[in-house]
Amino acid sequence: MTRRVLVGAVAFALLAGCSSDPPAGAPLGDPQPGVLRVLAGSELADLQPVLDEAAKATGVTVKFTFTGTLDGAESVANRSAEQGYDAVWFSSNRYLELLPDAAKRLGKPTKVMNSPVVLGLTASKAKELGWDAKRVGWAEIAEAAGQKRFTYGMTDPSTSNSGFSALVGIASALTGGGTALDAAAISSVAPRLKDFFSAQTLSAGSSGWLSDAYQRRARGQDPGVKVDGLVNYESVLLSLNAANALPEPLTLIYPNDGVVTADYPLTLLGSAGTDARGAYDRLTEHLRSPDAQRRISELTGRRPASPEVQLDARFAVRDLVELPFPASGAAVDGLITAYFDQLRRPSRTLYVLDTSGSMEGERIDGLRAAVVGLTGADTSLSGKFSKFHGREQVTLLPFASSPHPPQEFTVTGDADLARIKDAASSLESGGGTAIYSSLKEAYTVLRAQAVTDPDRFTSIVLMTDGENTSGDGFGDFTAFHNGLDPTLRGVPIFPVLFGESANDEMNQVAAQSGGKVFDARSRTLAEAFKEIRGYQ
Repeated sequence: MTRRVLVGAVAFALLAGCSSDPPAGAPLGDPQPGVLRVLAGSELADLQPVLDEAAKATGVTVKFTFTGTLDGAESVANRSAEQGYDAVWFSSNRYLELLPDAAKRLGKPTKVMNSPVVLGLTASKAKELGWDAKRVGWAEIAEAAGQKRFTYGMTDPSTSNSGFSALVGIASALTGGGTALDAAAISSVAPRLKDFFSAQTLSAGSSGWLSDAYQRRARGQDPGVKVDGLVNYESVLLSLNAANALPEPLTLIYPNDGVVTADYPLTLLGSAGTDARGAYDRLTEHLRSPDAQRRISELTGRRPASPEVQLDARFAVRDLVELPFPASGAAVDGLITAYFDQLRRPSRTLYVLDTSGSMEGERIDGLRAAVVGLTGADTSLSGKFSKFHGREQVTLLPFASSPHPPQEFTVTGDADLARIKDAASSLESGGGTAIYSSLKEAYTVLRAQAVTDPDRFTSIVLMTDGENTSGDGFGDFTAFHNGLDPTLRGVPIFPVLFGESANDEMNQVAAQSGGKVFDARSRTLAEAFKEIRGYQ
C-alpha cells in the first residue's frame, strides 16, 4: 500500500465507527432478496428496535456485521467489503474522499441521524467553573484543563470517532485553520493542546466502554480515580442522564467556536445488486420518515437528520457551529502522531507474559509475533497507530514457575523499538504458571517506576494460556490488591483469554482493577494486543 493510500485509509478509519471490537463474523454470504447486508460500527446495535420495526414496514431485514474501526476502513480501501456486503454504515464518510478512487466504490449515502461530540461535566463542576450559565470556547476550556480545574475521559482518537472528533475540533478551533491544519499549525498551538490533554485521566478504545468506566468510577465501583466528565457523543451523555445512572447529572458544554458532528450515513456500495438497491431505497425512505426519525431520536439520543422533525427539549443548544476537517490525509496523520508523541500524557505499559511449558510451539510463536507487531513490524492499516508510541514506557515481564527479571524500555526512536523487538523475539517457553505471583511483581515494578515519573497513563496487560499452578493463588492476589495504595489499585489490568486460561478468575481480575477482558481464543494474540492499544 502506498503512503498516500495508507494515510487516506487511516483518515477514513478514524471516522468509520466508534468501536475497536473485532469483527463479529465473516461476510454474510450471497445476496438475498429483502436482506440488506451491512458492514457497520458496533455503536449502531442500539438501532435494532428501529430496524425491527422497519422490517415490518418495508419487508427489508438489515443484517449487521460489526467491525472494528481500522479493520472496517481497510476492507473498504481494499474492496473486500464488496465481496459480502451491500452497504456500509459508519459514523461518517467525510474522509472517503481522501482515498484514491473512493467515490467509485460507494453509491448513494443517506444521512440518518446526527450527534456532535461535546464535553459533559458533572453539574457541580460546571457550576464551579461558571459554565452552567454561559457558553465558552475551546481556548477557555483548554486553559482551565491546563490549570487542572477539571479532569475528563476521552477515547483513543486512532480507534474511535468521538476521540478523533474532539482532537480535530480543539485543534481546528485553536489554530483557526481547519482545512489548513498541518504540522506548522499544530506546532503553533501545541502548548494549549498540551494543556487540554493534560486533564485527560481516562482513556478507552470505544465510547461505550468509556461511558461504562465513567459510571463505575462515579458510583465508586471502580478503583480508578474519579473524573469530572467525559468528551463523548452528545447522545451518550444524554443517555447517561436519562438513565439516572450517575450520582449527579452531567451538564453538556457546547463550545461556542464549534464542534465536530457524526452524521451516520447509510451508504450503498457501488457493487450492490438490483435487489439490494431496491431494499436500500425502501429502508432509507422509511428511516427518514418523520415517525422513524422521532423514534430514532427518542431511543438513541441522536438528533434527527430530517429538517422536518423538530428537536425536542433534551437538545438545549439547537444551532451548532460545525468545525472544518483537515483537507488531507497527511494532516490527519500528523495530528494523530502529534497527539501520541507530543500532546497527551505518555503511557506506561507493563506486559505480564506467560512463557510456561504449555506455551511451547505455535503459542509462543504467536506471543512473540504479537509483541513484535507493536514495534512497527505490523504494516497493516490497523497496525499503523497501534505500535508503541514516542515517550511510552514499555516493560516486558515474562513468567513461568516464577516471574522473570523485567525488561524496561522507553521509546525515543527506532532503536528502542528494535530493542523491544529483540526482547520479544527471544522469549522462550518452559516451566509452570505463576500468574498471581507475577502480577504482584508487576506492581513492585510499577511502584518503582512511578516514584520518578508518576504522570503517565498506566496499565497492565496479562496474557496467560492456562490456570495458575505455581506461587500465590487468586485469593492471595485479591488480598494483596485490596491492600495497595489507591493509585496502584486503580491501575487497570487487561487480561487476554487464550488457550485454557481461567475465564472466571480473569474476569474478576479485570473487574477489581477497573480493566477489561480481551478474548484471543478465536483470533490471534496479535489482533487482541492491537485492540488493547486503544485503552492504554
